[in-house]
Amino acid sequence: MNKNDITSRLSGRRQGIIDEHQMRHYAVFLPLIEKEDDIYVLFEVRAKHMKRQPGEICFPGGMVDRTDNSPAEAAVRELCEETGIRQNEAAITGSLDKIISPFRQIIFPYAGFLDPASSFQPNEEEVDKLFTVPLSFFIETKPDRHLIHLQVEPEAGFPFESIPNGKRYAWSAGTHHEYFYYYGSYVIWGLTARIMKHFVDETASP
Repeated sequence: MNKNDITSRLSGRRQGIIDEHQMRHYAVFLPLIEKEDDIYVLFEVRAKHMKRQPGEICFPGGMVDRTDNSPAEAAVRELCEETGIRQNEAAITGSLDKIISPFRQIIFPYAGFLDPASSFQPNEEEVDKLFTVPLSFFIETKPDRHLIHLQVEPEAGFPFESIPNGKRYAWSAGTHHEYFYYYGSYVIWGLTARIMKHFVDETASP
């Protein structure tokens, strides 16, 4: 290998994410419904028999399959599968910033409008019910913010003898912001609240 070999490999290369191919990719659709008096945001309450996050509030979404041509296509597919609307009743308006989670996941959020005349038939295997919240609520309401502290815990057998200071190595610790919106009896938090806040910041901030 020489300078020309390295230059030819790196010149014009698209910058990606290290180990991205080992991460699970998910797509999320933030659904908007325009009515006469306001724009509304559609949410799901996850079915109570689900193994992961039963009864929690979320946006339609799921894992990007190999059959999906793009994360955007996956977001629309998941939206239709979970809410029962037809594909031609949803249109992506644009993409939001992707999220890289500490759990080897990449989440691709999209926002778009649904046909107000759509007939919703929630998939009972995944969705307990659907509900809407006026977008104006999120514009006017600042979410509560709390911190989660993330600490490093090396696995058993970690080669401490190979690093400076061994078991006394000063690992970096991190913090993660969790946002909470309270709307009536609904608590919108976690990734869903984070995406919602990001959407408002991008579209409604002065």
